[in-house]
Amino acid sequence: MDADRLIAWDAELRRAHTRLRAALEATRAAIDEGDDAPDAASDLALFCIGFCSALDGHHRSEDRKLFPALREEHPELGDVIDKLMQDHSMLSNLLGGLRTAVEVGESAGAIERHLDGIAAIMESHFRFEEREILAPLRALHLDRAVAEVLGPL
Repeated sequence: MDADRLIAWDAELRRAHTRLRAALEATRAAIDEGDDAPDAASDLALFCIGFCSALDGHHRSEDRKLFPALREEHPELGDVIDKLMQDHSMLSNLLGGLRTAVEVGESAGAIERHLDGIAAIMESHFRFEEREILAPLRALHLDRAVAEVLGPL
């Protein structure tokens, strides 16, 4: 395995988080523009579904590929990984609530409240994840495609 791959997982995780933050902001922008646009509901649904799919896919990929490899090389991180997986489950439930809100046509204010809750948990989760596992990721021996490990972002 080449040295570039050994140090890339921490940078790849940061890039994934940056893209997910941007997707959340794009979704918020779709809500803000929604009052003026004739196709606001369908545009908002598109952004919300895209954001939900991206975040949920990222977490499922971490749970299936990244975390088992990290746990194998760093068993001392077991409690941290368990906490991260618990956050993933909570976020999945919140994303389900957002999807439902969009599908039933809840108000922009209600959808914003869903996004606020998701954003708060997502940011807390990302900061914890970056604080606790970026250093071990720098040396992780995992020869997989980035999209397989961190989701197709």
